[in-house]
Amino acid sequence: MAKGYWVSVYPAISDPERLTAYDKLARPAVQAGGGRLLSRGGRVVAHEAGITQRVVLIEFDSFEQAVAAYESEAYQKALAALPDGVERDFRIIEGID
Repeated sequence: MAKGYWVSVYPAISDPERLTAYDKLARPAVQAGGGRLLSRGGRVVAHEAGITQRVVLIEFDSFEQAVAAYESEAYQKALAALPDGVERDFRIIEGID
């Protein structure tokens, strides 16, 4: 079964403290859904049309598990806390077996 991944890129963060509040809710929700944080805001080298802003990568045992974690009540509560001053490009993708 192919793994699932959450990929988040943050082109703009105008209020980092409010993003921290979201993270306090999101982290346990992701862990409860079986997610494992692989990268969060580390170094980035962007090529071509890429951006160097914050990137978050989370791995799940399956694509279905990744979708279910996003749709969970706990994560939806965290998502509601994501501040307006944060621009985020979010994807759930299926890995290769």
